[in-house]
Amino acid sequence: MPFDSFRIFSRVAALAALAVVAVTPVMAEPSPKKIGIIGAGKIGSTFGTLWVKAGYDVLFASRHPEELKPLVEQLGPKAHAGTPAEALAYGDAVFLAVPYKAYPEFGKENAAALKGKIVIDAGNATAARDGAELRDEVDKNGIGVTSQKYLPGARIARAFNAVNFKVFEKNAGRPEPRMAIPIAGDDPKAIETARTLVSDAGFDPVVVGELEAAKKFQMGQPGFGLELTTPELREKLGVKP
Repeated sequence: MPFDSFRIFSRVAALAALAVVAVTPVMAEPSPKKIGIIGAGKIGSTFGTLWVKAGYDVLFASRHPEELKPLVEQLGPKAHAGTPAEALAYGDAVFLAVPYKAYPEFGKENAAALKGKIVIDAGNATAARDGAELRDEVDKNGIGVTSQKYLPGARIARAFNAVNFKVFEKNAGRPEPRMAIPIAGDDPKAIETARTLVSDAGFDPVVVGELEAAKKFQMGQPGFGLELTTPELREKLGVKP
């Protein structure tokens, strides 16, 4: 998960504006207040910023955490930098936002730490970046099932993957009706954690179904790339209210 200084500094400028968005936490039950973000690129830094502003302690992780210093300094004392292993140990849940081709190796390297860990899986597979073989597997089996294969033992909820990060930046904390984010997972606690994180970031959660149902809103499917409200998204994905 390499980052160069130019990317980090350019993202800090963009995130400065995002950080002033008013996000009102929706706390149906106690939420995870410490989260590790593995992959502090565009999607990871976007949501990490929103969660810091919502009161979370966030550890942004990469293989070169020293390059994340400008980001965490911009966000203040609730933001921290570390390695992926440190993020897994730190967070009540982890937000995974690395290139999908890294999943197999990441799962092997961190098998013990992933066992029983709630993982909010925001990855997407593209042939150009991740390879045709992995993209074909995702298209055939569905991305939720594929993620579970490469992250065995993790309590996975698919979320935050269905649109470009710029759409999330634009819609975070907007007035009602808020933009809806689809969620899928087999584990009830992972689903509830994802629901809370979606709400606390300034969006409405829509639970689509179990991990197999994540295929409905993976890249290349009709449910991907939609900027919809909750009723609109439910209708589009065939989810009953």
